[in-house]
Amino acid sequence: MRVAALISGGKDSCYNMMQCIAAGHQIVALANLRPAENQVGSDELDSYMYQTVGHHAIDLYAEAMALPLYRRTIRGRSVDTSQVYTKCEGDEVEDLYELLKLVKEKEEVEGISVGAILSDYQRVRVENVCKRLDLQPLAYLWQRKQEDLLREMISSNIQAIIIKVAALGLDPDKHLGKTLDQMEPYLLELSSKYGVHICGEGGEYETFTLDCPLFKKKIIVDSSEVVIHSADAFAPVAYLRLLELHLEDKVSPVPDNYRTSHFG
Repeated sequence: MRVAALISGGKDSCYNMMQCIAAGHQIVALANLRPAENQVGSDELDSYMYQTVGHHAIDLYAEAMALPLYRRTIRGRSVDTSQVYTKCEGDEVEDLYELLKLVKEKEEVEGISVGAILSDYQRVRVENVCKRLDLQPLAYLWQRKQEDLLREMISSNIQAIIIKVAALGLDPDKHLGKTLDQMEPYLLELSSKYGVHICGEGGEYETFTLDCPLFKKKIIVDSSEVVIHSADAFAPVAYLRLLELHLEDKVSPVPDNYRTSHFG
């Protein structure tokens, strides 16, 4: 099936793409919703639906994958927040509808890769849009055990760094910029101590992928800065603004046949 991947730049949307390929699908395009450029503090749009931290780096992400990228600015907000979503003028879900409608027209896709793990809110809305557009949502991570997922992501060579923290026990100075591999033991500890979701599904942290087996080139962060969003004494919310990035060739390019046949 020809598939477009809905991406935020994070680990989940990346790993779900790998699962799509393992299931025999073909990723032909990337789709991303971004906050309005002129919005104050637009790096951290308070959206129920979309991870927007790290959105400046999405162009490089698409270049690293050598795939066309379709982007749309989020104009709506969360208007209909009920359990079952119905088409609603001015809701951010309608931005997703317009984006995927365009991708379907241009790329003739039949499926959409979605990295949702736990959020019913997100799943219901993506399914609503896909149904209206006659697209098949592909969410291979849905309701998987998070300890297993994180371990799989790390062993699948997803190189992702923490770019937002918002939970008890996560420290902006210590943990922003750390890789999943470096963070795994501590995230397991936080989960048993405070019930923190290991994959950050409760918004505890967000990630940005710098490299994975699907990338033809890897992303290098040259400079970044920590931005404190709210200086709560127990669970400060902060994110890493990626200021300068560039692409670098990988040491050994992945042969094309590996890309389609060796993911488990």
